[in-house]
Amino acid sequence: MLHRITLHLGRMPAQPEGNARDGYEITAPLDAEGRLLAEEWHAARDKCRVRRFAPNEPDRHGWLLHRAGGEGGASWGIDYDDASSDDDEVGYKLDRHRFQLGEYVSIRDQDGDFRPYKVVALRAVAAPAPAGA
Repeated sequence: MLHRITLHLGRMPAQPEGNARDGYEITAPLDAEGRLLAEEWHAARDKCRVRRFAPNEPDRHGWLLHRAGGEGGASWGIDYDDASSDDDEVGYKLDRHRFQLGEYVSIRDQDGDFRPYKVVALRAVAAPAPAGA
């Protein structure tokens, strides 16, 4: 089942309280424990969208990616532009982390730095009604 996940920047030396204005909204398939589901992602990849928001920057819109390779045999990331991989952001062991309220995940930004993000909202996304219903 697809879920909308909201992440806010977690505590860091430069941001000791974190930052609710810096984060992501991700639509992704999760299992009952909050782990990403690769098989369901393949079936619904066009619906697995990402919105990146940050202070003093326009929102960026992209897609959740699942790629072969990496630690554990696969990696998850974000692609903002199909024509280039320069803008991609990669999650740290997102195949193992749980997207549950209060949990943290790490995402590597375009500068190559991993930053912690806290799961602050999580809700199931209703499936569209069948045509003709």
